[in-house]
Amino acid sequence: MSPVLVLLLFAGLSEAAGRILPLVSRRPGMSRTFVAGLLVAAGLVEATVFALWPLTAWTLAELVLSTPPPGTGLEWTPSLVAPLVLSAVLAFPLLGPFLHLVVFVGVGAGLVEPLATATGLGWWSAAGCVTVAGAGLGVTVEGVRRLVVRVSATRPPEVTV
Repeated sequence: MSPVLVLLLFAGLSEAAGRILPLVSRRPGMSRTFVAGLLVAAGLVEATVFALWPLTAWTLAELVLSTPPPGTGLEWTPSLVAPLVLSAVLAFPLLGPFLHLVVFVGVGAGLVEPLATATGLGWWSAAGCVTVAGAGLGVTVEGVRRLVVRVSATRPPEVTV
């Protein structure tokens, strides 16, 4: 298993734990196996979203350019993923959402230079592609997260007289 894949999985699991554990603590009586399964599933989803960020930015850059850029695409490297893992660790609500956002912006800024170099886009255009890709993926996963919560919410039992 490559170090990048391990770091992406760890970042996804950490991000999922930061979002799920506060909810689980408010609902006593949930089984540990259910919570573990939920954490693993959510961690895989988060890791997939993280893995798609450079690919989505590359695709947006292809749409911006009149001719397709040379190369196969933008990929994560261990040096680019390490701050992402830090950002995911900071996702725990007690450590601060603002600090989490700042590190995420730093990770996005780290993706801009390789994208600009690989595609020939200017720095600001590449920054726009990375920003739109990150925001789009974030909004999408948040929408799916809210949909899952709404669908899985338990209804209060009906009283029959």
